[in-house]
Amino acid sequence: MRLFPQSLRWRLSAVIAVVSAVVAVALSLLVRTEFSRVQLADARRVQDERIQLVVRDYGLTGRAALGSELDSDRVPGPLRDAVRGGRRATYLERGRDGAWIWAAAETSGHVLSLRTSYRDRDAALAQLDNVLIIGSSGVLALGSVLGVVLGGRLSRRLRRAAVAARRVAEGDARTSVGDTIGARPRDETTELAQAVDAMAAALRERLVAEQRVTADIAHELRTPVTGLVTAAELLPPSRPAELVRDRVRVLRSLVEDILEVARLDTAAERAELVELSLADFVRRRVPPVVPSAEVLVLAAAQARTDPRRLERVLVNLLLNAERHGAPPVTVEVDGLTLRVRDHGPGFAEDLLRDGPSRFRTASSDRGGGHGLGLTIALAQAKVLGATLELANAEDGGALATLSLPAEPAD
Repeated sequence: MRLFPQSLRWRLSAVIAVVSAVVAVALSLLVRTEFSRVQLADARRVQDERIQLVVRDYGLTGRAALGSELDSDRVPGPLRDAVRGGRRATYLERGRDGAWIWAAAETSGHVLSLRTSYRDRDAALAQLDNVLIIGSSGVLALGSVLGVVLGGRLSRRLRRAAVAARRVAEGDARTSVGDTIGARPRDETTELAQAVDAMAAALRERLVAEQRVTADIAHELRTPVTGLVTAAELLPPSRPAELVRDRVRVLRSLVEDILEVARLDTAAERAELVELSLADFVRRRVPPVVPSAEVLVLAAAQARTDPRRLERVLVNLLLNAERHGAPPVTVEVDGLTLRVRDHGPGFAEDLLRDGPSRFRTASSDRGGGHGLGLTIALAQAKVLGATLELANAEDGGALATLSLPAEPAD
C-alpha cells in the first residue's frame, strides 16, 4: 500500500502545506509567547507601582489603602519569602478561583499585600489564541491552494512534455517538446524540453543518415545480385551449381528485404485498401507457405486492408514460425484478429522486452536468420494501422497476434 502520493503535483502540494503549517505554528507560538511576556511584565509593573503607593500611604496614615491587606495569611509563600528584608516583589498565582497578580512589600515588620485579578489579561490572551488559530488555518489553506496551483501547473507541463516525448519516440518528426509545453515560464522544464528536442534532432539526423546508407548499399547490391542470379541460372546442372543458386537466392532475398526496410523507414508508405474476407484470404495464403499449418476460423469478418501488405505480414510470421519454431503451426482467424503460433522454444525475453531488431535473431534456440522478417512484419502492420504483438504461449511456443483496425487509418 502506498503511504505517500506518487504524483509530483501532490508531493509539492504536501510539502508546501507542511512548510506553511510549520511556519504558521512557529510564528503563532512566538507571537503568543511574546504577548504573554509583555502582558505579564506590564501587570507586574502596574502592581509594583500600586504597592509603592500603598507603602507610602501606610507610612503616612498607618492604614492599608487601595484594597491592600496587612499581614494577610492569603499571601503566597514564595511571595512572602521574596519580600523578607524590606523588599518588594510581585507574583502571579493561578488557582481554582482563577489567576491573580500579587504585589507585596515588607515595612516596619509587617507585610502589605495587594491582589488584582488577572482574568482580563487571560481573556485577552485567549482572544489572541483564537486569532492565531484562525490566522494559522488561513495560512495553511492558502499555502495548500498555492501548492496545488503551482504543483498542478508544473505537473501539467511535465505531462505534456512526456506525451510529446513519446510521440517523438514513436517517430512523429513534427512534434516538438518545447513547442508543446510553451516557452513561458522559462524554468527547468523548458530547459529539459529544449534538451530533449536537441537530442531527438541529433538522433533523427543520425537515423536518416544510417537509413540512407542502408538504402544506397542495397541499391548498389541489387544490380550485381541480379547479374549473379542470371549467371547462376546458366550454370550446367550439378551439385555445386545448385548450391550456388541457393546462396544467390538467399542473397537476393536479403537485398530485397533490406530495400523494403529502407522504404518502410521513410514512413512514406501508404496502404491501398480494399474490402476482403479475412478468413478466405488466410485459407488461400497459408498452404503455399506452410502446407502443414492448420487454419482455424473462430469468427469470420470483412476487413478493409491492403492485401499485399497483409500477405507480407502473414508470410513473414509463418516463415518465422516454420524456421525458428516447431510444428504444429496454427493460424487462428478471430474476427479482425490473426494469431500465428508454433510449439518451439518461444521468443527470447529480450525480444519480447525490446521488440524485433534488424539483423538480430530472436534467440539461438530458434535458429539462424537476419532478424528482418519480424522487423518487416511489424513495420507493414504499422502501415496498415494494425498492431502486432509478440508473446509466448502459456504451454510453450511463440505466439504472434495481428489485430486489424475496424476503421483503417487514411
